[in-house]
Amino acid sequence: MMIREPNANGVKSMDLETIWHQFLTHLQAQEHILDAKVQKRAGIPFLYVESKLSREELEYHIRKWSARAMRGKMLHSETIFFRAYDDLSVYRHRFYVPQEKMFCCGNLCPDCVRFK
Repeated sequence: MMIREPNANGVKSMDLETIWHQFLTHLQAQEHILDAKVQKRAGIPFLYVESKLSREELEYHIRKWSARAMRGKMLHSETIFFRAYDDLSVYRHRFYVPQEKMFCCGNLCPDCVRFK
């Protein structure tokens, strides 16, 4: 696992490759999922899943194992159905760090971190 030492703020940095590996390992271990892999096309990660599950059941497993892989880290995931052909489903899936301000800039913003 490539979680690095805490930085000056006490926050551990992470390697997204480790998150992807955990996610795909758990997803592939499911009984009705035959294969799962990720390929980047034009810099966008696409998740290819070969399965006999319905679309709803498959998306449940994707959400479940994404959450498990992200546990304890400041990450979010986004999964968008792209297409399906026979038993192969393709999703645009990504893990990302939320776009939130981490400090007060002094401009009296209405969503200032001081108010949280």
